[in-house]
Amino acid sequence: MSELATLARPYAEAVFKRAKETGSSQEWSESLAFLSTVMQDEELAEITNNPKVSEQQLVTLILDICKDQVKNEGINFIKLLVENSRLNLAPQIAELFESYKAEDEGYVDVDVITAYALTKAEEKSFAVSLKKKLNKAVNIKASVDNSLIGGFLVKAGDSVIDGSISGQLQQLAKRI
Repeated sequence: MSELATLARPYAEAVFKRAKETGSSQEWSESLAFLSTVMQDEELAEITNNPKVSEQQLVTLILDICKDQVKNEGINFIKLLVENSRLNLAPQIAELFESYKAEDEGYVDVDVITAYALTKAEEKSFAVSLKKKLNKAVNIKASVDNSLIGGFLVKAGDSVIDGSISGQLQQLAKRI
C-alpha cells in the first residue's frame, strides 16, 4: 500500500496544486472520487491491465464511463494516467488529494467507531472534544462495531485513539 501511495503522491500533489490555482477543489474532489470508484471495479481493473487493450481504447472506455463526472482538465488527467500506466492509482490519488484538501481547509476527517450508535448531541460533544485535542475542525464519520464491547475508537489520519473496552482488555493481556 505504501508503495502505491508513493507512486500516487506526485499526481495528487499536482492535481491539488492545480485545483488551488483554479479554485476548483470541489470539482476535482468529485471527479477523483468518481474515478476512484470506477477503478475499484474488478472487471474494469482486468481490462486496464490487459496488454491487448490499447491506450486509446482504454482512454475512450474510461471517458465514456466518466463522461458526465469529469470535465476538461480531468479528461487530460485521465489521458495522462493511461499514458503513464498509472490509472490503477486513482483510489490512492483521490485519498491523498482529500487529505491535502482537508489540511488546506483546516479540518480533518475522523472515523469514530463506537460500541453503540451515538446520538446527535453525543456526536456534537465528541466533535468539540476532538477539535480541542486535534486543534482542527473535524468531520465525523460515525459507525458502530459491537466487538468494541464499550467505548470508542477514533481514527484521524495516522492517529488512533483507542478508548474501547476491548482495546483496554488487549493492553491488560499484554501487560500480564
